[in-house]
Amino acid sequence: MPLSAPVSRQLLHRRIVHCAGYRREDGLWDIEGQLVDTKAYSFPNEDRGGAIQAGEPLHEMWIRLTVDDQFQIRDVEARTDAAPFGLCPAITSRYRQLIGARVGPGWSLKLKELFTGVQGCTHMTELLGPVATTLFQTVYGQRYDEEDAKPAADRAPPPVLNTCHALASDSPVVKKRWPRGYSGPDREGEGRLQPLLDAIT
Repeated sequence: MPLSAPVSRQLLHRRIVHCAGYRREDGLWDIEGQLVDTKAYSFPNEDRGGAIQAGEPLHEMWIRLTVDDQFQIRDVEARTDAAPFGLCPAITSRYRQLIGARVGPGWSLKLKELFTGVQGCTHMTELLGPVATTLFQTVYGQRYDEEDAKPAADRAPPPVLNTCHALASDSPVVKKRWPRGYSGPDREGEGRLQPLLDAIT
């Protein structure tokens, strides 16, 4: 177990989010997400025959974004298989408004603009967060694999430079994998100039 041992406790709720990225034979990308909420106990529910049983999905939502190489959304399919109210699945068609949008800067604002409050499903909209990051992992992962086949000196600095601790432009990771993007004090060229700079200061 990666976390420390907890005190004695009782499981009440479990949320599972599963995302997967696919390269299609037509050159586009499919990114699919699934969200499932379950309770560890049974509880009353009028819309679901009187009760939702322990372990039975309270929420089960799916969404698929079909995206091109520029991260523009070409198609959207959303589905609600389980929800606490019979009316919930009626909102899924609204997510087709994402067609034509681009996944990238402003993505969260776009989701708020389209799906805030009664205009969307809270859980479906939440699912679009990990779906977007799965898109980046899928597309950039393949591009990095292709770049890794080149000598390190020929690799272009990645778009994710300076987006996390390990990918800081002055980190040893960037120095080794993308020396063209490295900005540390010992970057190539700087070391040869330092003795001269020291001599004239």
